[in-house]
Amino acid sequence: MLNQDIVREATRLTRSGQLVEATALLQRMLRGENAPDVTAPSTYRSHSTPGEPPTIDAKANAAEMGSPRRTARPPADLTKNLPGLGLRGSVRRVPSMAEIVPQGGRFVEGVYGNAAGSRTYRLFIPSGYHGQAIPLVIMLHGCTQSPEDFAAGTRMNFIAEEQTCFVAYPAQGAEANHAKCWNWFRPGDQQRGRGEPSLIAGITCQIMREHCVDPKRVYVAGLSAGAAAAAVMGSTYADLYAAIGIHSGLACGAATDLSSALIAMKQGGGSDERPAGGPSIPTIVFHGDRDNTVHSKNGARIVRQSVGGTSTTTKVHRGRVPGGHAYTRTVHTDVSGRSILEHWEIHGAGHAWSGGSPAGSYTDPDGPDATREMLRFFLEHSLPQGRN
Repeated sequence: MLNQDIVREATRLTRSGQLVEATALLQRMLRGENAPDVTAPSTYRSHSTPGEPPTIDAKANAAEMGSPRRTARPPADLTKNLPGLGLRGSVRRVPSMAEIVPQGGRFVEGVYGNAAGSRTYRLFIPSGYHGQAIPLVIMLHGCTQSPEDFAAGTRMNFIAEEQTCFVAYPAQGAEANHAKCWNWFRPGDQQRGRGEPSLIAGITCQIMREHCVDPKRVYVAGLSAGAAAAAVMGSTYADLYAAIGIHSGLACGAATDLSSALIAMKQGGGSDERPAGGPSIPTIVFHGDRDNTVHSKNGARIVRQSVGGTSTTTKVHRGRVPGGHAYTRTVHTDVSGRSILEHWEIHGAGHAWSGGSPAGSYTDPDGPDATREMLRFFLEHSLPQGRN
């Protein structure tokens, strides 16, 4: 089959509920192999219910739509034959509160609902908050993760304690996606005022009503599927967020269904044009150049989409974390000298949060420290007049 025929057949299989066969067909295409017999029996298991976005069990490799790799180096037998999806059958240690919340801070629970459904979330309140207006960072976890796990792995609360910032962690439920992935690849979850974007924005606004948040310093970031969702939020709610952070993710509009999502993850996808011609939003991107789950071409596409037609000056910095990864940091500044985009390409890194803690899942402690650099970039930016 030609590639177009394969994609067409995979789409047909997906719509008919044959998710395993569709995924196998696409994976063979991406490896450059001949198309398999799509009617052949499969040993993989699929999970779907009417009206629920499809997810496929771990042996189907990329079907968790951007599930991050755990690089805290578990025993080899636990990850054998499961590339890109982390641990299956292993017991994930639940992080302690001391690994999630710095002394003096609070980690409270909340819930928000609208016509699209409801989501719970956790909110970090720093010890230095006494009613003054402070920044807010929204953190969107990757597949299979939880707010507690993501907070422990990124250590964002500890850096936010130093800078006196709120940090909120919306939780994606298994009822919305079997693998707890944000549904970044569905058209209904890529639009303002609908689906998951409306829920994430609703959580953001609810926190702003209930606490004293500086409305010009609100940010959103994520990992993998959460990063792709953060890109959607930057495109659909540019009047709400002053900057976005995308770690190992994909550009808004990179996919519109399961088939195009798998292709985008493996080959890079989406237009270089900014969706809907919206305003450019300051963006910081982290991506490992050995990411086998979401190809690093996706990070480069985000850069092109973010810069768009803006005239920028580019500076390239190269460095290495002592005992860790080398990296290339490319900074784009506009005509006023303001940094509008940073792209961190991490050499030798896979699909995991750079510089994270082994207390959480899917982290790479060999750095650089994405959390500290991301928050530093955020606090350099605030919403301009007319965008709030």
